[in-house]
Amino acid sequence: NNAQIVSVTVTIERDSRVDITNVHKPTTVQFSYSVEWFENHELPWKMRMTRYADSMFLPGSFDSHWCAIFYSFLMTVFLAVYLMRVLKKLHGEALEEGNQSGWKLIQGDVFRFPKFSILFCASVGTGAQLLVVAFVFLVLSLTDIVSPIRRGSIIIGIIIPHCLTCSIGSFVSIRLYLQMNGKCDWACCVVLTAVLFPVPVAVVFLWANTVALSHGCTSALPSSTIFTIAGVYALIAFPLTVVGGIAAKNYASHDFNAPTRTTKVAREIPTEVPWYRSRFFQMVISGFLPFSAIYIELHYIFASMWGHQIYTLFGILLFAFILLIIVTSFISVALLYFQLAREDHRWWWSTFINAGMTGLFIYAYSFFYYFHRSGMSGMLQSSFYFGYMSIVSFAFFLMLGSAGFHFSLLFVKHIYSRVKCD
Repeated sequence: NNAQIVSVTVTIERDSRVDITNVHKPTTVQFSYSVEWFENHELPWKMRMTRYADSMFLPGSFDSHWCAIFYSFLMTVFLAVYLMRVLKKLHGEALEEGNQSGWKLIQGDVFRFPKFSILFCASVGTGAQLLVVAFVFLVLSLTDIVSPIRRGSIIIGIIIPHCLTCSIGSFVSIRLYLQMNGKCDWACCVVLTAVLFPVPVAVVFLWANTVALSHGCTSALPSSTIFTIAGVYALIAFPLTVVGGIAAKNYASHDFNAPTRTTKVAREIPTEVPWYRSRFFQMVISGFLPFSAIYIELHYIFASMWGHQIYTLFGILLFAFILLIIVTSFISVALLYFQLAREDHRWWWSTFINAGMTGLFIYAYSFFYYFHRSGMSGMLQSSFYFGYMSIVSFAFFLMLGSAGFHFSLLFVKHIYSRVKCD
């Protein structure tokens, strides 16, 4: 179409086939090819990839996708019913004035702010921003503004929303930091929020790009493109991060609104707990259950990212992503209930880490996919694969950790606001 190749059809002549199955007899094979050109004015250059829609690169059946969605939905319903029963039980216990046991004993410590509060607030804010970026990207994909059949569309659909939503991350992090009585170092929290995710991305990108240049790979980006991306971050993303932090400092509420008063001396935490209530076991459970809900969909995404398939089921992906957030939040609250019941008031970091453990399971699955499904090998492919998968897993860790923490915070405030105390 106008001197541009928009489609290719490869055929072989059956009469020209040569039998090479006899490995003991030398065989001379002569290779030849012929090319025929046809004008195709009905297929424009920008829509040339649409021919894949009728090929084997797209799945012919969606049964496995709907099975995964149905499994996630059942898990969501089960966890919702369990959570309602827990809330009903806790509400009854809160109204009993003489009952001072379990989670009610730590009402003076449960709102004691965590250590490394700047890092914690920056992680929560960055995760909230990435959640918004993920939703915006999926909506753009549903409206066909972002399409996998257009080269560079997905990268642009991620970079631009990320830069434009930087103020959201800093606003959330600074508001939470100021509510934790942090006043002097709020500027450090802004800077940490600005670099917490972009710096690991830049390190991985520079390493992968350096390896690609050393191997003479065409996927290596030139210096002009790298400076352009750095300029976009320096002139758009970072200033918006500062604006969001200033807006939180001047306009957001600085009152944490804790329903109970925090004591001056921290209560001692019991050290003898059953193995099934240990921190490690909770981390495994909180990561495995949400991962099992997205495993099937994750397989197709891996095949699209690192294989030759094209993923176009963004409606199902959006639904699965929403269910993933709900399931992760419910599991975080359920495990938080067990933690408070054993009189452990250090729930801030544990809730964030438990919710984000799905990201670690995704990275663990990437090793299985690399060695048993991908067929990749060598320094170049390994650098790209494990480097960028670490960034994806880190993004899921921050996103789900932020979602789980916010849901758990609402849960803790709700149950302790019902406690009757002197």
